[in-house]
Amino acid sequence: MLREKIYIASDHAGFTLKQEITKFLQEKNIVFEDLGPFSDDRCDYPDYAHLLSSKINEKSFGILVCGSGIGMSIAANRHKNIRCALCNEPLSAKLSREHNDANVLALGARLTGIDMTFEIISIFINTSFSGGRHHIRISKIEERL
Repeated sequence: MLREKIYIASDHAGFTLKQEITKFLQEKNIVFEDLGPFSDDRCDYPDYAHLLSSKINEKSFGILVCGSGIGMSIAANRHKNIRCALCNEPLSAKLSREHNDANVLALGARLTGIDMTFEIISIFINTSFSGGRHHIRISKIEERL
């Protein structure tokens, strides 16, 4: 794994998948912190996207889960230094890391099966940023915030 810690959060629609992901991370001995929610009671995804985004640094990744992944990714990307990628298949996870240095992964619980989710996460956390011309492009994104 390229980072020391993973933060994970969801909304009510992503709660069950988040629970499966935490089991997967435990089985792989990956250090993580579950930021909630801790039940499937209705809640608002921006609250959890903002909480997780506030904790991300160069030593961590984030995983956000909601019904489609779209709301979480929009909310997370409002934060400086957050590059949240919504990935529904492995190639997007790979390219988001290599080309965009994505540091937060958004997943749609209603769109992605459990095995595919685990494959996406594995690729995301184990793929390095390519740098070079991609670094220049990321700098142009950050200078606008």
